[in-house]
Amino acid sequence: MTFSKYILLLGLSIYSVFGYGQGKTVKVIVLNQKGQGIENATVQLLAAPNQALVKAAITDKNGIANFTEPAAGAYVFSASAIGHSVQKTVSLLSPFTNKNITINLPAAEKSLGDVIVQGKKQFIQHVQGKTIVNVDAAVTNTGTTVLEVLEKSPGVIVDKNGGVSLQGKAGVLVLIDDKQTFLSGTELSNLLGSMSSSQVNQIELITNPSAKYDASGNAGIINIKTKKNRQEGFNGSIITAFGQGKYYKNNNSLLLNYRKGRINTFANYGVNLSKNFTDIYAYRQYFGTNVSVSPFLDQSSSFQSKNSGHLLKTGLDYYVSDKTTIGLTLTGNLGKRNGRSEAIATWKGNSGNIDSAIGTYSTTNFKLKNGAVNVNLRQILSKTQDLAIDLDALKYDITNDQVFTNKLLAAGGYVKGSVAQIPSTLKILSAKADYTIRFGKNHKLESGFKSSSISTDNIAAYQLFNGSNLSEDLNKSNHFLYKEDINALYSSFESKFGKFNAQTGIRYENTHYDANQLGNSIRRDSAFSKNYSNLFPSGYISYAADTANTFSLTAGRRIDRPAYQKLNPFVFIINKYTYQRGNPFFLPQYSWNLELTHQFKQLLTTTLSYSVIKNYFSQLFLSEGTDILVYTEGNVGRMHNLGLSVSLQVSPFSWWSLNAQSTFNYKQLKGYQNVNYASSVNQLQSSINNQFTINKGLSAEISGFYITRARNDLQELLYPTGQLSAGLSQSLFKGKGSLKLSARDIFYTQAMEGLTDFPAASEYFILTRDSRVVNLAFTYRFGKPLKASKRSAGGAADEINRAGT
Repeated sequence: MTFSKYILLLGLSIYSVFGYGQGKTVKVIVLNQKGQGIENATVQLLAAPNQALVKAAITDKNGIANFTEPAAGAYVFSASAIGHSVQKTVSLLSPFTNKNITINLPAAEKSLGDVIVQGKKQFIQHVQGKTIVNVDAAVTNTGTTVLEVLEKSPGVIVDKNGGVSLQGKAGVLVLIDDKQTFLSGTELSNLLGSMSSSQVNQIELITNPSAKYDASGNAGIINIKTKKNRQEGFNGSIITAFGQGKYYKNNNSLLLNYRKGRINTFANYGVNLSKNFTDIYAYRQYFGTNVSVSPFLDQSSSFQSKNSGHLLKTGLDYYVSDKTTIGLTLTGNLGKRNGRSEAIATWKGNSGNIDSAIGTYSTTNFKLKNGAVNVNLRQILSKTQDLAIDLDALKYDITNDQVFTNKLLAAGGYVKGSVAQIPSTLKILSAKADYTIRFGKNHKLESGFKSSSISTDNIAAYQLFNGSNLSEDLNKSNHFLYKEDINALYSSFESKFGKFNAQTGIRYENTHYDANQLGNSIRRDSAFSKNYSNLFPSGYISYAADTANTFSLTAGRRIDRPAYQKLNPFVFIINKYTYQRGNPFFLPQYSWNLELTHQFKQLLTTTLSYSVIKNYFSQLFLSEGTDILVYTEGNVGRMHNLGLSVSLQVSPFSWWSLNAQSTFNYKQLKGYQNVNYASSVNQLQSSINNQFTINKGLSAEISGFYITRARNDLQELLYPTGQLSAGLSQSLFKGKGSLKLSARDIFYTQAMEGLTDFPAASEYFILTRDSRVVNLAFTYRFGKPLKASKRSAGGAADEINRAGT
């Protein structure tokens, strides 16, 4: 970092600290029938009229829970405690006239052996800057993987290669519990596809993150938040789900928690077992120099795989004092995918007569092992100042073994093939610190730093098979070493004044990487490195016109760095006529994103957005020889994206809750790939979720999504797709258990279909998967909460809940 940039950040912080006064806090006091404070009561701040959860807190030993005064609007406070009846305030308007709110809880009329506090969350919630998907609120999420939940999340599209786009834009940073996975493409898809959704509490969709977040992800951030309980005593839940499509699916998870006094321990374990298939049909036309159609390639492929995924997250929080909490979290992940495929490629002439046919038979064995350690500290420095420190160490071991056999399907035909071993190791060290100070009249300053180091070791060892012998294929074999360091500083200031609420921030990131492609007897060593620094401003301003209408304007600059795998120019064989290769000349892409949003209560949210991306990432399709096409990625030019999103949450009747969202995008892509390309598309994505309450314990859901023609890449057009799902949920054992039955993609319409333009060729493709599945799941919650103790780390617990650990 240059000295001038450091002074700029420091100056922003100093100006923010000394430019304003003291902030406002709303105090909620929970009393029993004798007028005594109730310790460890749960207080929820709910947005009226739908009572969507905004924030929750636990009372201290005096029965007090503190909240920062929310944005202008109508709100309700709800309080609950063991042995007492739930009570709510009347609707209150913020800014609140009374900053001390008292709630009296009467004793429960009946003494129950176990008291279970339950609340129905909305499937979708909108808060400033993010959309929250509550995974368990949708019955049709039963028995799914995280990747399948993302497919039906509003504004999210998952393409045929596992790539994720948000609000019509590719390039999303995926986090798990606020931490990077450091994976992309197929490896990220395999990770999310092996992770059970029953382990996930919420998915946050953040299209314009603040400066506190990494600047990566031009489309924004998807943050997957796993479940973690902090209830006093020993408690937990178990979920088992069995599904049947063409093949079996099985998801199971176990959540355990024990908290007493100053110690809280937890464990979250999930296992996902399944068998799947993918069928692909492709029809490729080659064009001669006189633009007449030459040969045709007709390809049909069938892939089958057995998959298993195990994820364990466990840890300990120790409340050293009311102001200090230290934590240790251990995460282990094991994913495995064994597959086999059969493909027939038929060459046809101009007349449609078959010239020849090639059969390709392959087996793949993919394994992913991941271990991670996190040590964290949360320190309350004063009533207005907090410090959070996180240290992380991660390691991935990935192996991918492949065997391809090609046979000429004719009398006396040849047998050829290749054997590949593609192991890779990824090591990450990361440290960050975040400092928060609240001062002035509703003002907050956040500043911090983050430093991360990533090193990888990737080998691609290929051998040729001629029917009887194996020999090294030095043209494809590769050994790639890569090291990347990213250092960042940020400062973000948030302020509320009158009807306005604003945040402005700036993030500085420096990136340096060194890459070394080791040679062999026929290929020379090659090395390349790069060092670059950038400033990423971001911010928003919102205006509460009245208690029902809020307007906000959000802007930010972001970056997408090429994944390390995509910088490595090694070859990955898809089939005899199609390869995939990395690109060492791949540069980062940069984007400016602008959003104007209007929110009417909690009912209607409308967003108009615009983004422009420089050095746009796109798939590139190259020709090698007369019949081989190579997939790679690179920078092609610019993309302009104009979007309009409308989200509606309404309850037409007390027994019916509806959430619907539509996102329209006009995308214009321009770039150069051998020739000048220009393409555009009008695309619309719509989703709907209906929740029905049939009686006290029985509920139902009907949901679905539809995507019109779409385009994420310069040369590839996607055809319409969608699905319809339905489910039933029955409460059991006085609310401790539930039984859920669901069916996804009922009409089997979720195909991935499209048209790709290659140099001197075009290809129609359609991909179908085992997406029509019926699931049956059973959930049981167990454990008995402890009676609130006189001595408690309640103050620290409340701060930890606020900190989001």
